[in-house]
Amino acid sequence: MKRFEISPHGGRLVDRVIKDAEEKEYLMKSAEHLKKLKIGEKHLSDLEMIATGAFSPLDGFMTKKDYESVIEDMRLHSGLVWTLPITLDVSNDVAMGIQENTVAALTFNQKIVGTMQIEEKYTYNKEKEAQLVYHTKDKEHPGVRNLYNQGNVYIGGKITMLDTPKHNFSKYFYTPEQMRALFKEKNWSRIVGFQTRNPIHRAHEYIQKCALETMDGLLIHPIVGWTKKDDIPADVRIKCYEKLIEHYFPKDKVVLAAFPTYMRYAGPREAVFHALVRKNYGCTHMIIGRDHAGVGNYYGTYEAQEIFNEFEVVELIIIPMMFENAFYCKKCSSMATKKTCAHDEKFHVSLSGTKVREMLRAGEKPPKEIMRPEVSEILINYIKNANEKK
Repeated sequence: MKRFEISPHGGRLVDRVIKDAEEKEYLMKSAEHLKKLKIGEKHLSDLEMIATGAFSPLDGFMTKKDYESVIEDMRLHSGLVWTLPITLDVSNDVAMGIQENTVAALTFNQKIVGTMQIEEKYTYNKEKEAQLVYHTKDKEHPGVRNLYNQGNVYIGGKITMLDTPKHNFSKYFYTPEQMRALFKEKNWSRIVGFQTRNPIHRAHEYIQKCALETMDGLLIHPIVGWTKKDDIPADVRIKCYEKLIEHYFPKDKVVLAAFPTYMRYAGPREAVFHALVRKNYGCTHMIIGRDHAGVGNYYGTYEAQEIFNEFEVVELIIIPMMFENAFYCKKCSSMATKKTCAHDEKFHVSLSGTKVREMLRAGEKPPKEIMRPEVSEILINYIKNANEKK
Protein backbone atom coordinates (compact mmCIF):
# COMPACT_ATOMS: atom_id res chain seq x y z
CA MET A 1 0.00 0.00 0.00
CA LYS A 2 1.29 3.45 -0.91
CA ARG A 3 2.31 5.49 2.12
CA PHE A 4 0.22 8.58 2.91
CA GLU A 5 1.83 11.78 4.20
CA ILE A 6 -0.23 14.63 5.58
CA SER A 7 0.50 18.12 4.21
CA PRO A 8 1.75 20.85 6.56
CA HIS A 9 -0.81 23.42 7.66
CA GLY A 10 -1.19 25.85 4.79
CA GLY A 11 0.45 23.41 2.37
CA ARG A 12 4.12 24.31 2.91
CA LEU A 13 6.60 23.60 5.70
CA VAL A 14 8.25 26.91 6.57
CA ASP A 15 12.06 26.89 6.88
CA ARG A 16 13.65 30.09 8.17
CA VAL A 17 16.83 28.55 9.66
CA ILE A 18 20.14 29.46 8.04
CA LYS A 19 22.05 26.20 7.72
CA ASP A 20 24.92 27.07 5.34
CA ALA A 21 27.99 27.92 7.48
CA GLU A 22 29.34 30.65 5.19
CA GLU A 23 25.97 32.34 4.81
CA LYS A 24 25.41 32.15 8.56
CA GLU A 25 28.81 33.74 9.27
CA TYR A 26 28.13 36.54 6.79
CA LEU A 27 24.67 37.26 8.20
CA MET A 28 25.98 37.16 11.78
CA LYS A 29 28.60 39.80 10.96
CA SER A 30 26.05 41.92 9.14
CA ALA A 31 23.65 41.65 12.09
CA GLU A 32 26.25 43.19 14.39
CA HIS A 33 25.55 46.53 12.70
CA LEU A 34 21.77 46.30 13.05
CA LYS A 35 19.61 47.69 15.84
CA LYS A 36 19.45 45.10 18.63
CA LEU A 37 16.14 43.88 19.98
CA LYS A 38 16.27 41.78 23.16
CA ILE A 39 13.94 38.80 23.38
CA GLY A 40 13.03 36.56 26.31
CA GLU A 41 12.94 32.79 26.71
CA LYS A 42 9.37 32.46 25.41
CA HIS A 43 10.13 34.66 22.39
CA LEU A 44 13.18 32.49 21.68
CA SER A 45 10.97 29.42 21.74
CA ASP A 46 8.49 31.02 19.34
CA LEU A 47 11.36 32.12 17.09
CA GLU A 48 12.58 28.54 16.83
CA MET A 49 9.10 27.11 16.32
CA ILE A 50 8.45 29.57 13.48
CA ALA A 51 11.87 29.08 11.90
CA THR A 52 11.76 25.26 11.91
CA GLY A 53 8.23 25.13 10.50
CA ALA A 54 6.44 23.89 13.62
CA PHE A 55 4.19 26.96 13.41
CA SER A 56 3.68 26.77 9.63
CA PRO A 57 2.33 28.73 7.81
CA LEU A 58 3.70 31.53 10.03
CA ASP A 59 7.01 32.90 8.84
CA GLY A 60 7.29 35.59 11.50
CA PHE A 61 5.63 37.25 14.46
CA MET A 62 2.08 38.34 13.66
CA THR A 63 1.26 41.71 12.16
CA LYS A 64 -1.90 43.51 13.30
CA LYS A 65 -4.27 42.11 10.68
CA ASP A 66 -3.34 38.51 11.49
CA TYR A 67 -3.32 39.14 15.24
CA GLU A 68 -6.79 40.71 15.28
CA SER A 69 -8.21 38.05 13.00
CA VAL A 70 -6.81 35.27 15.21
CA ILE A 71 -8.08 36.56 18.54
CA GLU A 72 -11.50 37.49 17.14
CA ASP A 73 -12.18 34.72 14.59
CA MET A 74 -9.55 32.00 15.26
CA ARG A 75 -8.25 32.42 11.74
CA LEU A 76 -5.37 34.18 10.05
CA HIS A 77 -6.31 37.11 7.83
CA SER A 78 -6.09 34.69 4.88
CA GLY A 79 -8.94 32.65 6.41
CA LEU A 80 -6.72 29.71 7.43
CA VAL A 81 -7.57 28.28 10.85
CA TRP A 82 -5.19 29.45 13.60
CA THR A 83 -6.28 29.84 17.19
CA LEU A 84 -3.49 31.48 19.23
CA PRO A 85 -1.62 34.76 18.71
CA ILE A 86 2.12 34.34 18.13
CA THR A 87 3.45 37.79 18.96
CA LEU A 88 6.58 39.68 19.98
CA ASP A 89 5.90 42.24 22.69
CA VAL A 90 8.10 45.19 23.69
CA SER A 91 7.76 48.05 26.15
CA ASN A 92 6.63 51.54 25.10
CA ASP A 93 10.20 52.83 25.49
CA VAL A 94 11.67 50.12 23.28
CA ALA A 95 8.91 50.59 20.70
CA MET A 96 9.74 54.30 20.40
CA GLY A 97 13.24 53.41 19.17
CA ILE A 98 12.02 50.92 16.54
CA GLN A 99 11.29 51.99 13.00
CA GLU A 100 9.00 50.11 10.67
CA ASN A 101 10.38 48.78 7.37
CA THR A 102 13.80 48.15 8.91
CA VAL A 103 15.70 45.01 9.93
CA ALA A 104 16.65 44.35 13.55
CA ALA A 105 18.93 41.77 15.17
CA LEU A 106 17.19 39.61 17.77
CA THR A 107 19.37 38.91 20.81
CA PHE A 108 19.01 36.47 23.68
CA ASN A 109 21.39 36.74 26.64
CA GLN A 110 23.38 39.34 24.65
CA LYS A 111 23.90 36.89 21.77
CA ILE A 112 22.46 37.35 18.28
CA VAL A 113 20.05 34.52 17.50
CA GLY A 114 18.21 35.89 14.47
CA THR A 115 16.95 38.83 12.51
CA MET A 116 13.54 40.32 11.93
CA GLN A 117 12.11 42.43 9.13
CA ILE A 118 10.03 44.88 11.12
CA GLU A 119 6.87 45.41 9.10
CA GLU A 120 4.69 46.94 11.79
CA LYS A 121 4.43 47.98 15.43
CA TYR A 122 1.00 48.26 17.01
CA THR A 123 -0.75 48.57 20.35
CA TYR A 124 -3.35 46.09 21.55
CA ASN A 125 -5.94 45.61 24.27
CA LYS A 126 -4.72 43.15 26.89
CA GLU A 127 -8.12 42.63 28.49
CA LYS A 128 -9.70 41.90 25.12
CA GLU A 129 -6.99 39.38 24.26
CA ALA A 130 -7.32 37.76 27.70
CA GLN A 131 -11.08 37.34 27.42
CA LEU A 132 -11.08 36.05 23.84
CA VAL A 133 -8.07 33.73 24.09
CA TYR A 134 -8.24 32.53 27.71
CA HIS A 135 -11.98 33.09 28.34
CA THR A 136 -11.14 35.08 31.46
CA LYS A 137 -9.53 38.32 32.65
CA ASP A 138 -8.54 36.77 35.97
CA LYS A 139 -4.88 37.45 36.77
CA GLU A 140 -4.70 34.16 38.68
CA HIS A 141 -4.82 32.38 35.32
CA PRO A 142 -1.13 31.79 34.40
CA GLY A 143 -1.62 32.72 30.74
CA VAL A 144 -3.49 35.90 31.61
CA ARG A 145 -0.87 36.81 34.21
CA ASN A 146 1.89 36.46 31.61
CA LEU A 147 -0.14 38.58 29.19
CA TYR A 148 -0.68 41.41 31.70
CA ASN A 149 3.03 41.41 32.61
CA GLN A 150 4.29 41.79 29.04
CA GLY A 151 4.95 44.94 26.99
CA ASN A 152 2.19 47.14 25.58
CA VAL A 153 3.33 47.09 21.94
CA TYR A 154 3.58 44.22 19.46
CA ILE A 155 6.20 44.07 16.71
CA GLY A 156 5.26 42.11 13.60
CA GLY A 157 7.36 40.82 10.72
CA LYS A 158 9.20 37.94 9.07
CA ILE A 159 12.07 36.31 10.98
CA THR A 160 15.28 34.45 10.17
CA MET A 161 17.03 32.24 12.72
CA LEU A 162 20.83 32.33 12.74
CA ASP A 163 21.62 30.38 15.88
CA THR A 164 19.36 27.57 17.11
CA PRO A 165 19.16 27.03 20.90
CA LYS A 166 21.03 24.26 22.66
CA HIS A 167 18.47 21.80 24.00
CA ASN A 168 18.70 19.85 27.25
CA PHE A 169 16.87 17.04 25.48
CA SER A 170 18.87 16.99 22.23
CA LYS A 171 18.48 13.18 22.12
CA TYR A 172 14.75 13.71 21.72
CA PHE A 173 14.74 16.85 19.62
CA TYR A 174 13.33 16.67 16.09
CA THR A 175 12.38 19.48 13.77
CA PRO A 176 9.15 18.90 11.82
CA GLU A 177 11.27 18.01 8.78
CA GLN A 178 13.28 15.46 10.80
CA MET A 179 10.16 14.01 12.37
CA ARG A 180 8.52 13.56 8.99
CA ALA A 181 11.67 11.83 7.74
CA LEU A 182 11.57 9.47 10.73
CA PHE A 183 7.92 8.60 10.09
CA LYS A 184 8.80 7.92 6.46
CA GLU A 185 11.67 5.66 7.51
CA LYS A 186 9.28 3.73 9.74
CA ASN A 187 6.75 3.61 6.89
CA TRP A 188 4.03 5.07 9.12
CA SER A 189 1.04 6.70 7.44
CA ARG A 190 -1.46 6.94 10.31
CA ILE A 191 0.25 8.65 13.26
CA VAL A 192 -1.45 9.85 16.41
CA GLY A 193 0.08 12.59 18.54
CA PHE A 194 -0.20 12.94 22.31
CA GLN A 195 0.40 16.30 23.97
CA THR A 196 1.37 16.33 27.63
CA ARG A 197 2.87 18.51 30.34
CA ASN A 198 2.41 15.94 33.13
CA PRO A 199 3.93 12.54 33.93
CA ILE A 200 1.96 9.84 32.14
CA HIS A 201 -0.45 7.95 34.41
CA ARG A 202 -2.62 4.92 33.68
CA ALA A 203 -5.49 6.95 32.22
CA HIS A 204 -3.09 8.55 29.72
CA GLU A 205 -1.55 5.19 28.93
CA TYR A 206 -4.99 3.70 28.33
CA ILE A 207 -6.15 6.32 25.83
CA GLN A 208 -2.78 6.22 24.04
CA LYS A 209 -3.05 2.47 23.59
CA CYS A 210 -6.69 2.71 22.52
CA ALA A 211 -5.66 5.19 19.84
CA LEU A 212 -2.65 3.11 18.82
CA GLU A 213 -4.90 0.11 18.10
CA THR A 214 -5.95 1.78 14.81
CA MET A 215 -2.71 3.67 14.08
CA ASP A 216 0.69 2.80 12.63
CA GLY A 217 2.48 4.70 15.37
CA LEU A 218 2.21 6.99 18.40
CA LEU A 219 4.12 10.23 18.96
CA ILE A 220 4.43 11.08 22.66
CA HIS A 221 5.33 14.77 22.45
CA PRO A 222 5.75 16.40 25.87
CA ILE A 223 6.27 20.14 26.22
CA VAL A 224 9.75 20.87 27.63
CA GLY A 225 9.55 24.68 27.71
CA TRP A 226 8.03 26.92 30.39
CA THR A 227 5.23 25.54 32.55
CA LYS A 228 3.75 26.59 35.90
CA LYS A 229 5.99 26.41 38.99
CA ASP A 230 4.00 23.54 40.47
CA ASP A 231 4.22 21.42 37.30
CA ILE A 232 6.74 18.56 37.32
CA PRO A 233 10.05 19.61 35.62
CA ALA A 234 10.62 18.37 32.09
CA ASP A 235 13.66 16.20 32.91
CA VAL A 236 11.66 14.27 35.51
CA ARG A 237 8.73 13.81 33.13
CA ILE A 238 11.06 12.55 30.41
CA LYS A 239 12.36 9.87 32.81
CA CYS A 240 8.78 8.80 33.48
CA TYR A 241 8.02 8.52 29.76
CA GLU A 242 11.22 6.54 29.18
CA LYS A 243 10.38 4.08 31.92
CA LEU A 244 6.80 3.63 30.73
CA ILE A 245 7.87 3.02 27.12
CA GLU A 246 10.60 0.62 28.26
CA HIS A 247 8.20 -1.61 30.18
CA TYR A 248 4.73 -1.14 28.73
CA PHE A 249 4.84 -0.10 25.06
CA PRO A 250 5.98 -1.84 21.86
CA LYS A 251 9.25 -0.04 21.02
CA ASP A 252 8.65 -0.09 17.26
CA LYS A 253 5.28 1.67 17.57
CA VAL A 254 6.21 4.68 19.71
CA VAL A 255 8.38 7.77 19.26
CA LEU A 256 9.22 9.97 22.24
CA ALA A 257 10.18 13.50 21.23
CA ALA A 258 10.63 16.81 23.07
CA PHE A 259 8.32 19.67 22.09
CA PRO A 260 10.38 22.82 22.84
CA THR A 261 7.59 25.30 23.33
CA TYR A 262 5.79 26.56 26.43
CA MET A 263 2.31 26.16 27.87
CA ARG A 264 -0.24 28.91 27.31
CA TYR A 265 -2.97 27.17 29.38
CA ALA A 266 -5.48 28.42 26.82
CA GLY A 267 -7.72 25.34 27.03
CA PRO A 268 -9.94 24.90 23.95
CA ARG A 269 -7.98 27.25 21.69
CA GLU A 270 -4.70 25.61 22.67
CA ALA A 271 -6.16 22.17 21.93
CA VAL A 272 -6.71 23.17 18.29
CA PHE A 273 -3.30 24.86 18.23
CA HIS A 274 -1.63 21.68 19.51
CA ALA A 275 -3.36 19.65 16.81
CA LEU A 276 -2.31 22.00 14.00
CA VAL A 277 1.30 22.03 15.18
CA ARG A 278 1.39 18.21 15.38
CA LYS A 279 0.03 18.19 11.84
CA ASN A 280 3.17 20.10 10.85
CA TYR A 281 5.26 17.39 12.55
CA GLY A 282 3.50 14.79 10.39
CA CYS A 283 0.72 13.48 12.65
CA THR A 284 -2.58 12.56 11.00
CA HIS A 285 -4.52 12.25 14.28
CA MET A 286 -4.39 13.99 17.66
CA ILE A 287 -5.56 12.75 21.04
CA ILE A 288 -7.80 15.30 22.76
CA GLY A 289 -8.68 14.22 26.27
CA ARG A 290 -10.47 15.74 29.22
CA ASP A 291 -9.68 19.43 29.87
CA HIS A 292 -6.88 19.51 27.29
CA ALA A 293 -4.45 22.38 28.05
CA GLY A 294 -6.71 23.51 30.85
CA VAL A 295 -5.89 24.94 34.27
CA GLY A 296 -7.98 25.36 37.40
CA ASN A 297 -11.71 25.63 36.69
CA TYR A 298 -11.52 28.09 33.80
CA TYR A 299 -12.81 25.69 31.14
CA GLY A 300 -15.53 23.10 30.88
CA THR A 301 -14.50 19.45 31.22
CA TYR A 302 -14.90 18.70 27.49
CA GLU A 303 -14.81 22.23 26.08
CA ALA A 304 -11.47 21.47 24.41
CA GLN A 305 -13.22 18.75 22.39
CA GLU A 306 -16.34 20.74 21.59
CA ILE A 307 -14.34 23.56 19.97
CA PHE A 308 -13.45 21.27 17.05
CA ASN A 309 -17.11 21.38 16.02
CA GLU A 310 -16.56 25.01 15.00
CA PHE A 311 -14.36 23.97 12.07
CA GLU A 312 -14.86 21.84 8.99
CA VAL A 313 -12.78 18.65 8.91
CA VAL A 314 -11.32 19.71 5.57
CA GLU A 315 -9.99 22.90 7.20
CA LEU A 316 -8.02 21.00 9.83
CA ILE A 317 -7.25 17.75 7.98
CA ILE A 318 -5.67 16.34 11.16
CA ILE A 319 -8.35 14.30 12.92
CA PRO A 320 -9.01 14.77 16.65
CA MET A 321 -9.52 11.56 18.62
CA MET A 322 -11.81 12.38 21.56
CA PHE A 323 -11.54 10.48 24.83
CA GLU A 324 -13.52 10.73 28.03
CA ASN A 325 -12.00 10.56 31.50
CA ALA A 326 -10.53 7.08 32.05
CA PHE A 327 -10.48 5.03 35.26
CA TYR A 328 -9.86 1.51 36.48
CA CYS A 329 -13.03 -0.52 37.04
CA LYS A 330 -12.75 -3.33 39.59
CA LYS A 331 -15.79 -5.03 38.12
CA CYS A 332 -14.41 -4.93 34.57
CA SER A 333 -10.89 -5.68 35.87
CA SER A 334 -9.58 -3.17 33.35
CA MET A 335 -9.22 0.48 32.43
CA ALA A 336 -12.39 1.98 30.97
CA THR A 337 -14.46 5.13 30.48
CA LYS A 338 -18.17 5.77 30.93
CA LYS A 339 -18.57 4.90 27.25
CA THR A 340 -17.35 1.35 27.80
CA CYS A 341 -18.16 0.58 31.45
CA ALA A 342 -21.67 -0.12 32.74
CA HIS A 343 -20.77 -0.37 36.43
CA ASP A 344 -21.46 1.92 39.35
CA GLU A 345 -18.83 4.47 40.36
CA LYS A 346 -18.21 2.56 43.60
CA PHE A 347 -16.24 0.08 41.47
CA HIS A 348 -14.10 2.79 39.88
CA VAL A 349 -10.57 3.46 41.11
CA SER A 350 -9.93 7.13 40.52
CA LEU A 351 -7.99 9.72 42.52
CA SER A 352 -7.78 13.48 42.06
CA GLY A 353 -4.48 15.02 41.02
CA THR A 354 -4.33 16.70 44.43
CA LYS A 355 -4.68 13.37 46.25
CA VAL A 356 -2.02 11.74 44.06
CA ARG A 357 0.41 14.58 44.78
CA GLU A 358 -0.28 14.27 48.53
CA MET A 359 0.54 10.55 48.42
CA LEU A 360 3.74 11.11 46.44
CA ARG A 361 4.87 13.84 48.83
CA ALA A 362 4.31 11.41 51.70
CA GLY A 363 6.44 8.81 49.92
CA GLU A 364 3.43 6.61 49.18
CA LYS A 365 2.91 4.98 45.81
CA PRO A 366 -0.59 5.58 44.42
CA PRO A 367 -2.53 2.40 43.58
CA LYS A 368 -1.07 0.58 40.58
CA GLU A 369 -4.45 1.07 38.89
CA ILE A 370 -3.74 4.84 38.96
CA MET A 371 -0.01 5.02 38.24
CA ARG A 372 2.60 2.48 37.25
CA PRO A 373 4.92 1.71 40.22
CA GLU A 374 8.00 2.54 38.13
CA VAL A 375 6.63 6.03 37.45
CA SER A 376 5.60 6.54 41.07
CA GLU A 377 9.13 5.71 42.22
CA ILE A 378 10.68 8.34 39.94
CA LEU A 379 8.26 11.01 41.20
CA ILE A 380 8.72 10.08 44.87
CA ASN A 381 12.52 10.33 44.50
CA TYR A 382 12.20 13.68 42.75
CA ILE A 383 9.99 15.11 45.50
CA LYS A 384 12.28 13.71 48.21
CA ASN A 385 15.38 15.27 46.59
CA ALA A 386 13.60 18.57 46.02
CA ASN A 387 12.58 18.72 49.70
CA GLU A 388 16.13 17.93 50.85
CA LYS A 389 17.45 20.86 48.82
CA LYS A 390 15.09 23.34 50.46
